[in-house]
Amino acid sequence: MTNPVNSEPPDLGTAAPLDGAPGTALLTDHYELTMLQAALHSGAAHRRAVFEVFARHLPHGRRYGVVAGTGRLLDAIERFRFGPEELSFLRDSRIVDEATLRYLASYRFGGNIWGYAEGDVYFPGSPILVVEGTFAEAVILETVVLSILNHDCAVASAASRMVTAAGGRPLIEMGSRRTHEEAAVAAARAAYIAGFASTSNLRARFTYGVPSSGTSAHAFTLVHDSERHAFISQLSALGAGTTLLVDTYDVQRAVRTAVELAGPSLGAVRIDSGDLPALAVSVRSLLDSLGATSTRIILTGDLDEYSIAGLAVAPVDGYGVGTSLVTGSGAPTAALVYKLVARSDGPLPNAAAGRPGEGAAAGRPGELRPVAKRSVGKPGRGGRKWAVRHRTDGGEALAERISLVPPDPGPADRVLLRELVREGKIVGREPLSAARDRHRAALAELPAYALQLSRGYPAIPTVFEPDNGED
Repeated sequence: MTNPVNSEPPDLGTAAPLDGAPGTALLTDHYELTMLQAALHSGAAHRRAVFEVFARHLPHGRRYGVVAGTGRLLDAIERFRFGPEELSFLRDSRIVDEATLRYLASYRFGGNIWGYAEGDVYFPGSPILVVEGTFAEAVILETVVLSILNHDCAVASAASRMVTAAGGRPLIEMGSRRTHEEAAVAAARAAYIAGFASTSNLRARFTYGVPSSGTSAHAFTLVHDSERHAFISQLSALGAGTTLLVDTYDVQRAVRTAVELAGPSLGAVRIDSGDLPALAVSVRSLLDSLGATSTRIILTGDLDEYSIAGLAVAPVDGYGVGTSLVTGSGAPTAALVYKLVARSDGPLPNAAAGRPGEGAAAGRPGELRPVAKRSVGKPGRGGRKWAVRHRTDGGEALAERISLVPPDPGPADRVLLRELVREGKIVGREPLSAARDRHRAALAELPAYALQLSRGYPAIPTVFEPDNGED
């Protein structure tokens, strides 16, 4: 087939990112562009295509996963542009040819995207994102889609388990020093969706409005001539409602000094090391004996969902979690994949003229047919999917029903895929608070055993209708 894109050099002055924001087009793998170049030469680039994001399994025997990162992904897709610098880099590095550079110079995603709403839960096989457009415009989104969703879903899934383990006690996200600086911001956002009360990361507050909090570290105590002087300085600057760190030297002595200086209105004490359950009991007893009955106890120090659950009977008022949270508590990726599940046999109208995506969203000629890999251990399920959470009349989830035709939900069922992008326009943005509220509601509809921390099977089965026997 003749290459439909002419070989004129691209206008390197086009496609600047929106509002001066940094572009996201190079947050991608090299092979996305080599596939694009080859597909442009074969003509397959302009075939209508559907990609889906799903997990074949949940990590570490967990009962559910949590969708997070959708809002960040929509921002990234909107900024997915190849500007002058990116195009010059690709040309100078000989990564793609001139025909491909011309295509990229005018690249705009012009198709449709549907997805599970942020904060909802998912299960093996759940089509949490469905991307439809031409093959060319959809395939080069693969890397940025997976890098955002795999990270954010992993953090949110771990955070949700920690919130459940905390039993209503507030949690502070404080993992910025244990991960990449940008990942720290995303992790704070994902944790907030899953129920964390606040973060230590100021960029997360600036960018996403996540509440922030923080007082002092051991270095603050050590830089002063004594612990007493450190406490006096902090109380003078921040008031009696502050949180004093009491495990730099001797915890019991520090608590006595703290109450002596702040009085019974001391806001909180933080313990970051030692036998946390035993210290919580002894500190609570001491605080009460000193009249500081309203002073809270905050525990930090390499906590995860299991240690938090183990502290359930301890007199604790809140937790700070860092390393375990930002690394997904042993599952740093959600194991999501981005797979082609359907495509047309011919190009979409107008696509061959070099206008990427035009006609894709309207569903004009280019009838889709299912495609799926058959490799051992990683077979796929072809066909564009729809998803419904089948529920009892009382609203309890019974199954994740995945079908190859638009659903006909029962009166208690919940349709899961929402429109996020329509003909290239972002239509699915929402406040972060909506995702946070949705997560609470999604957990409430799961069977009680879904919240157990012990290893087990997914909380509800995934049922493919009709079942074609593929895994």
